[in-house]
Amino acid sequence: MKVAVRGISFEYDGIPALRNVSLEVGEGEVVGVVGPNGSGKSTLLRCIDGILRPRVGVVLVDGEETSKMRRMDLARTMGYVPQESSGTFPIRVFEMVLMGRRPYVNWKATRKDVDAVRRVLELMGMEHMAWRYFQELSGGERQKVLIARALAQEPKVLLLDEPTSNLDLRAQIEVLELIKELVRKNELSAMMAMHDLNLAARYSDKLVMLREGQIFAAGRPASVLTRENVREVYGVDVEAIPQLVPVGVRSGA
Repeated sequence: MKVAVRGISFEYDGIPALRNVSLEVGEGEVVGVVGPNGSGKSTLLRCIDGILRPRVGVVLVDGEETSKMRRMDLARTMGYVPQESSGTFPIRVFEMVLMGRRPYVNWKATRKDVDAVRRVLELMGMEHMAWRYFQELSGGERQKVLIARALAQEPKVLLLDEPTSNLDLRAQIEVLELIKELVRKNELSAMMAMHDLNLAARYSDKLVMLREGQIFAAGRPASVLTRENVREVYGVDVEAIPQLVPVGVRSGA
């Protein structure tokens, strides 16, 4: 599915958070959203998902305005992964992921829903965690559960707000490689808000750089993450220094 954002603006108590933002995400494409804290990354994802309603502008999925879609239909189309979820009541991992099947469930989960959850847990290597309580997990483990819940929705659009937050290096690579593979294999459209510019550049087809709620730069990572742009948006000078570039995860490590 193609996602198109057309001139959306949003305010919190009269304070602009997004200003005239327009962009597109094609099928099989990962778009990374970068920018300093407060630049509007999370707000943009929430506006696209329909959690927040823009003051002006529209979000289109295959030409249809999301604001006119039934919430259940939108939930079958878009999977949203928040930065974190503390969880205030006892719930097991399997049950948490099963919540991703809510758009397909009337009164009770079917065998199809249970099988869908099992497939996702196996895909993410989380079968051993299925009956642990979500509240007992580490921050990184919780983040993987939230991603699994979104995948259980079987969405065509994935919106991920800091999907690698709280993850160690190995887990970051595993999760981002998985997302990239799923997007390509299933022709999904994905947007990821990210702080790590190196990971954003490596795992995104295109980047959108926000500054104070506006798009400062957009395009291929190499054209967006220039020394001049980083200095202007982040207020820091960067140098070309040797970096550890992950090429994969070694089994048994």
